[in-house]
Amino acid sequence: MSSDPRQTSFEAANVRRKIETLSSTLTLPTVRRALGVLEGEHSSSRLGGNNDPLSTRDYTFEDEARLIDWKASAKAGHPMVIDRERLVTSRVHLLLDHGLEMEGRTSSGETASEVAGNAMCMFAALSARRHDRISLVFADSKNIIRKPFKGGLAQFERAIDNGLGGSKRSPRNFEALLSYARTLNDQGSLLVIATDEHALSQDHLHALRLIAAMHPLMLIDVATLNPFRKVGFGHITDGLDGRGIPSFLIRDSAANAVDTHRKYVTMQLQEQLKASGTMLIRATSSEDMFSQFINLVSVTLKQTSFQSPQSFSILEGGMA
Repeated sequence: MSSDPRQTSFEAANVRRKIETLSSTLTLPTVRRALGVLEGEHSSSRLGGNNDPLSTRDYTFEDEARLIDWKASAKAGHPMVIDRERLVTSRVHLLLDHGLEMEGRTSSGETASEVAGNAMCMFAALSARRHDRISLVFADSKNIIRKPFKGGLAQFERAIDNGLGGSKRSPRNFEALLSYARTLNDQGSLLVIATDEHALSQDHLHALRLIAAMHPLMLIDVATLNPFRKVGFGHITDGLDGRGIPSFLIRDSAANAVDTHRKYVTMQLQEQLKASGTMLIRATSSEDMFSQFINLVSVTLKQTSFQSPQSFSILEGGMA
C-alpha cells in the first residue's frame, strides 16, 4: 500500500544521522565484536584472532581479557596483548529488493525502500569501519545491478541514495534475487537481504536454507501499512494500480484481523528461518530497525568480558 504523505521522511533522515554518529563513535574493537555477532569467519591477515601471532603491545581497556598474554605480561611487569591473525569475513553482500512494491508506505510514513536503505547503511557503517569490501546490489524484475563505490559510509550513502532515486522501477522478482544470492561463491561472507513482508513466503524457505548453508544470512523484513487501519497522513491507495481503499472497509475489526494474520505468518517464518541459522529483523520503521539491530548486538556484547561501558551507553540509548 502507498499513500500521499503530507510530511517528508523526517524519521528516515533522523535515523541516518544516528547511524553516522554511531559509526564515528564506536571503537574498532567494539565494531569487530558487533559484526562477529552476525558473521561467519575465515582466515585473514587482520588483527584480533586466535591464530598465528603478529605483534605484541600494551593492554588497553578496549581489549578483551582473553587477548592478554600472561607470559609476556610477567616479563614486562604489566598486561600485554599479542595480536594474532584474526578470523573475519572480508566481504559483505548487501542485496536490496528494488521492486516497485518497495514504494509502499510504513506506519511511520516512510517508504519500505527508505527503511530497507537505512538498514543497509547500518551494516555498511560497521563494515566500512573494519575496511571490509562491501558489495551493494539492487534487484527488480528487469535488472540486477551492482552499484560500485569506494570509501566509507558517506560514499555508501551516496551510492544507495542514487540507486533508490534512480530510474522508474519495475515490479519485484524476489526469486531472481535469491537466485543471484546463491551464485555468490565466497563462502562465509555475510549476506544481508532487505525486502518487505509481502515478498517472503514459505515457498522461499528452501532457497534461503541453501544460501544460509554457505553464508551467515540476515533478512530485513519491512512491515508496510495495514490497509484497513486509519493513518494520520494522506489517503491509502493500492501501490500498483492506484485504486483507493473504500472508506467502509477501514475499520478496526478488519485491521485487527490483518494484524493477527501478519503476526502469525511472521512468527512461523521466523521459527523456520532460525532453524537454518538465519536471523530476521522485522521493522515497522527506520527507528524500529535501528533499535532492534542495536538491541541484538548489545545483548550479545554484554556477554563479552571487559566490555567498555562507553560502548554500552552508545549502543543502548546514548543515540536517542
